[in-house]
Amino acid sequence: MTTCLLADIGATWARFAVLKGAELGAIEAVSTGAYAGPIDAIRHFLNTRAQDGVILDRAVIAAAGPVEGGRCALTNVSWVMTCEELRQAFHLRSVRLVNDLEALAWGVPRFAPEDSVGVGGGTALATDPVVLLAPGTGLGMACFIAGPGGSKVLASEGGHATLAATDATEADVIDFLRHRYGHVSAERVLSGRGLMNLHEALTVHGQAHVPIATPEQVVREAIYGTCDTARRVLDMFCGFLGSVAGSAALSFGARGGVLIAGGIVPKIVDHLGDSPFRERFESKGRLQRYLARVPTRVVTRRDPTFVGLMALAHERG
Repeated sequence: MTTCLLADIGATWARFAVLKGAELGAIEAVSTGAYAGPIDAIRHFLNTRAQDGVILDRAVIAAAGPVEGGRCALTNVSWVMTCEELRQAFHLRSVRLVNDLEALAWGVPRFAPEDSVGVGGGTALATDPVVLLAPGTGLGMACFIAGPGGSKVLASEGGHATLAATDATEADVIDFLRHRYGHVSAERVLSGRGLMNLHEALTVHGQAHVPIATPEQVVREAIYGTCDTARRVLDMFCGFLGSVAGSAALSFGARGGVLIAGGIVPKIVDHLGDSPFRERFESKGRLQRYLARVPTRVVTRRDPTFVGLMALAHERG
């Protein structure tokens, strides 16, 4: 029986587990900022498992950044990893390194109905593409495509595509962010830092007066109704999310549906249904009826990337 390290490495958290055959061990999360690099974080995890006598044979690792030639420089933290360095450091037979949303997408056919919650109408066409978006520390994007010759996943850096406005208020926000960043991508608003960007932009334009320190505070005060400013910020976040998700669905022809994961949206599922999200998702002019038939769902399963990582591990045996 082979023993495989599975890892989901993001800019804020790195999560690890050991897969023995078909049995997945406990998933441990550590703060990315607590370690100089991925090798140190993996060593910490393995040291906590030393009493289990774990001897690794190989690894499948998802990382929050573009993967090229077996190398990934994470987009929102200064970690760099390569398959060869990891293989040598832990004396492994093989290391497979993929983008984190690519790994998540491989889990699509293995998700159970209870692993996600629908927002809005639409009916998925089982053989058509499924788009995945994940706002968290950054904004990940990928597409799962089923086919008679086997399934495929398209990794994407669509979160860094240029953000568009649909009204004057959004145009003002984007103008504010353009002066700060130059290029304004979807990730500049659809991420943890994006929530703070939206709050700061609304403050500049006289629509916010309450100081907010963290993205978690924005979400908490919006959900509990203790701050009108936070509510406006979260509504704008949901509107932008709907617009970007609708554009992604059109770009990929995703009549199999749109799945939204990540660290933010599963916490605001009820709010999402009452927000401009679905209206903005469908609001694409002559293609409104097309998108009205495309379902949008929020992935609520805990650590869903590990479903895809297990699929990749079993694929390689």
